[in-house]
Amino acid sequence: MAQVFTIQTHQRDEMYEITSTLEAYLEEQRVNDGVMYIYCPHTTAGITINENADPDVVHDMLMRLDEVYPWEHPKYRHAEGNSASHLKASTVGSSQVVFIQNGKLLLGTWQGVYFCEFDGPRTRKYHVKILNK
Repeated sequence: MAQVFTIQTHQRDEMYEITSTLEAYLEEQRVNDGVMYIYCPHTTAGITINENADPDVVHDMLMRLDEVYPWEHPKYRHAEGNSASHLKASTVGSSQVVFIQNGKLLLGTWQGVYFCEFDGPRTRKYHVKILNK
Protein backbone atom coordinates (compact mmCIF):
# COMPACT_ATOMS: atom_id res chain seq x y z
CA MET A 1 0.00 0.00 0.00
CA ALA A 2 1.24 3.48 -0.84
CA GLN A 3 1.61 6.25 1.72
CA VAL A 4 -0.08 9.51 0.73
CA PHE A 5 1.53 12.85 1.57
CA THR A 6 -0.15 16.25 1.28
CA ILE A 7 1.58 19.46 0.30
CA GLN A 8 0.21 23.01 0.14
CA THR A 9 1.64 25.04 -2.72
CA HIS A 10 1.76 28.83 -2.70
CA GLN A 11 2.60 29.97 -6.23
CA ARG A 12 1.59 29.02 -9.74
CA ASP A 13 5.04 27.53 -10.48
CA GLU A 14 7.17 26.14 -7.66
CA MET A 15 9.52 23.30 -6.89
CA TYR A 16 9.33 21.97 -3.33
CA GLU A 17 12.11 19.72 -2.16
CA ILE A 18 10.57 16.66 -0.50
CA THR A 19 13.78 14.68 0.08
CA SER A 20 13.75 15.04 3.88
CA THR A 21 10.12 13.85 4.04
CA LEU A 22 11.01 10.82 1.95
CA GLU A 23 14.06 10.07 4.10
CA ALA A 24 12.01 10.29 7.30
CA TYR A 25 9.38 7.96 5.86
CA LEU A 26 12.09 5.50 4.79
CA GLU A 27 13.57 5.56 8.29
CA GLU A 28 10.14 4.81 9.81
CA GLN A 29 9.71 1.84 7.47
CA ARG A 30 13.12 0.38 8.38
CA VAL A 31 13.83 -0.86 4.87
CA ASN A 32 17.49 -1.62 4.24
CA ASP A 33 17.48 -2.41 0.53
CA GLY A 34 14.78 -1.89 -2.07
CA VAL A 35 13.13 0.71 -4.25
CA MET A 36 11.07 3.81 -3.49
CA TYR A 37 8.46 4.97 -5.98
CA ILE A 38 7.27 8.58 -5.77
CA TYR A 39 4.15 9.34 -7.82
CA CYS A 40 2.13 12.51 -8.44
CA PRO A 41 -1.55 11.89 -9.36
CA HIS A 42 -2.11 15.38 -10.81
CA THR A 43 -2.06 16.42 -14.48
CA THR A 44 -0.54 19.84 -13.75
CA ALA A 45 2.20 18.85 -11.29
CA GLY A 46 5.09 16.41 -11.32
CA ILE A 47 8.05 14.83 -9.56
CA THR A 48 11.70 15.28 -10.53
CA ILE A 49 15.21 14.73 -9.22
CA ASN A 50 17.73 17.51 -9.60
CA GLU A 51 20.37 19.56 -7.81
CA ASN A 52 19.46 20.71 -4.31
CA ALA A 53 22.66 22.55 -3.35
CA ASP A 54 22.15 25.74 -5.36
CA PRO A 55 18.67 27.35 -5.39
CA ASP A 56 19.53 29.04 -8.69
CA VAL A 57 19.08 25.66 -10.40
CA VAL A 58 15.38 25.64 -9.41
CA HIS A 59 15.07 29.27 -10.52
CA ASP A 60 16.66 28.50 -13.88
CA MET A 61 14.54 25.40 -14.45
CA LEU A 62 11.29 27.26 -13.76
CA MET A 63 12.44 30.19 -15.89
CA ARG A 64 13.21 27.99 -18.88
CA LEU A 65 9.98 26.00 -18.54
CA ASP A 66 8.12 29.33 -18.62
CA GLU A 67 10.02 30.36 -21.74
CA VAL A 68 9.33 27.07 -23.50
CA TYR A 69 5.70 26.88 -22.31
CA PRO A 70 4.37 30.43 -21.82
CA TRP A 71 1.21 30.78 -19.75
CA GLU A 72 -0.61 32.47 -22.62
CA HIS A 73 -0.34 31.46 -26.25
CA PRO A 74 -2.74 32.41 -29.06
CA LYS A 75 -2.98 28.80 -30.28
CA TYR A 76 -3.82 27.15 -26.93
CA ARG A 77 -7.31 25.63 -27.09
CA HIS A 78 -7.79 24.13 -23.62
CA ALA A 79 -10.79 25.93 -22.08
CA GLU A 80 -9.40 26.02 -18.52
CA GLY A 81 -6.54 28.27 -19.63
CA ASN A 82 -3.80 26.16 -18.04
CA SER A 83 -2.31 24.40 -21.06
CA ALA A 84 1.19 25.48 -20.03
CA SER A 85 0.76 23.60 -16.75
CA HIS A 86 -0.15 20.39 -18.54
CA LEU A 87 2.81 20.74 -20.89
CA LYS A 88 5.25 21.38 -18.04
CA ALA A 89 3.92 18.43 -16.04
CA SER A 90 4.28 16.10 -19.01
CA THR A 91 7.82 17.32 -19.61
CA VAL A 92 8.87 16.82 -15.97
CA GLY A 93 7.00 13.55 -15.53
CA SER A 94 4.66 12.21 -12.88
CA SER A 95 7.00 9.88 -11.01
CA GLN A 96 10.51 8.97 -9.99
CA VAL A 97 12.15 5.78 -8.74
CA VAL A 98 14.98 5.88 -6.20
CA PHE A 99 17.01 2.88 -5.09
CA ILE A 100 17.37 2.21 -1.36
CA GLN A 101 20.76 0.96 -0.25
CA ASN A 102 21.88 0.41 3.34
CA GLY A 103 18.72 2.10 4.61
CA LYS A 104 19.32 5.31 2.62
CA LEU A 105 18.01 6.80 -0.60
CA LEU A 106 20.65 6.29 -3.26
CA LEU A 107 20.85 9.88 -4.47
CA GLY A 108 23.91 11.69 -5.76
CA THR A 109 25.74 14.16 -3.53
CA TRP A 110 23.87 17.17 -4.90
CA GLN A 111 20.55 15.49 -5.75
CA GLY A 112 17.17 16.09 -4.18
CA VAL A 113 13.63 14.99 -4.99
CA TYR A 114 11.20 17.77 -5.88
CA PHE A 115 7.43 18.11 -6.08
CA CYS A 116 6.84 20.44 -9.03
CA GLU A 117 3.74 22.65 -8.98
CA PHE A 118 2.68 24.18 -12.29
CA ASP A 119 -0.90 25.33 -11.58
CA GLY A 120 -0.93 26.57 -8.00
CA PRO A 121 -1.57 27.51 -5.42
CA ARG A 122 -3.32 24.28 -4.50
CA THR A 123 -3.43 21.47 -1.98
CA ARG A 124 -1.68 18.55 -3.63
CA LYS A 125 -0.92 14.94 -2.87
CA TYR A 126 1.87 12.59 -3.80
CA HIS A 127 2.13 8.86 -3.19
CA VAL A 128 5.15 6.91 -1.98
CA LYS A 129 5.55 3.15 -2.16
CA ILE A 130 8.54 1.19 -0.95
CA LEU A 131 9.34 -2.26 -2.25
CA ASN A 132 11.63 -4.24 0.02
CA LYS A 133 14.36 -6.36 -1.54
